[in-house]
Amino acid sequence: MTRALALFSGGLDSILACRVVAAQGITVQAVKFVTPFFGYELLAKEQEYAQMVRESYGIEVVLRDVSEPYFTLLRNPPHGYGKNFNPCIDCKILLLRAAKMLMPEFSASFLITGEVIGQRPMSQRRDTLRVIERDSGCDGILLRPLCAKTQEPTFAERDGLVDRELLLDFNGRGRQPQIQLAERFGIKDYPRPAGGCVLTEPDQAKRIAWYYSRYSKVRLNDIRLLLFGRHFQLPHGGWLVLGRDEAENVRLEALHDPGDFLVHMPERSGPMGVLHSEHPDDFAAAAGLVVRFGKKTVGESAAAAVLFASGGEEQYLTAEPLADELFQGWGL
Repeated sequence: MTRALALFSGGLDSILACRVVAAQGITVQAVKFVTPFFGYELLAKEQEYAQMVRESYGIEVVLRDVSEPYFTLLRNPPHGYGKNFNPCIDCKILLLRAAKMLMPEFSASFLITGEVIGQRPMSQRRDTLRVIERDSGCDGILLRPLCAKTQEPTFAERDGLVDRELLLDFNGRGRQPQIQLAERFGIKDYPRPAGGCVLTEPDQAKRIAWYYSRYSKVRLNDIRLLLFGRHFQLPHGGWLVLGRDEAENVRLEALHDPGDFLVHMPERSGPMGVLHSEHPDDFAAAAGLVVRFGKKTVGESAAAAVLFASGGEEQYLTAEPLADELFQGWGL
């Protein structure tokens, strides 16, 4: 039995690519690669996600975490960044290399993606698609079912594993052909087009670029912290993250690493914070920010005791709320 391994984003194009090939009697195994920039939250509910994909689209999917090689890539992508901090070409190359390494595990004869020529300005131009094939080492084994007839035949087509006449010639940014194909397959509940990757979002990308410019060692939990909360670069080089609500406070507490300081007011409601710094003046600034964004008091002093905890050690600072004009320009 012929088997194929599909790169699965969860979007309509990747769903359709799997179904087009499976319709030829080929067993398709999908793999969804995740990093904190896309899909990472699924690792905590992998079985539920796999069941949803199976029941909704008739596709078997597994997750694979490629965070560490992705962090390395992001520091200096050979083909550069897109409009923000998104290394779209090198991202696809990395994911295809990872998929190629998985082919023996799933006894796959070739790879599938849902790419459509001309759909994305950076990573889906004709010349770029060719570069991705070449630099990923996937020449001849990468089938793009939705636009296959606009490309040179792959070995799977030449060797008769796939009937090229049953593949498609989609191109451009229009979505109507995909929508019509979804209707033919009886697929109704599918995700609408969206960016999906936080590296394409201007505010997030700016913050992540700042982190990369600042720290030589990238830590997983640091990257996860960058994606929510209020962020401040303190006057003496410290980095402070504050939760904006109870849910974010809980996430911050779970994500702080040894060596980080967990910061909060034990006797007053307010934000949880994670502080990266050892400078005393940054501690004072962090304490003032925690009080500033904490619950306001009535009929008593606005000052509050702020606890800094790290590695079983604790210290307290009593601070007044920091005046807004003093931290203008600290935000990230």
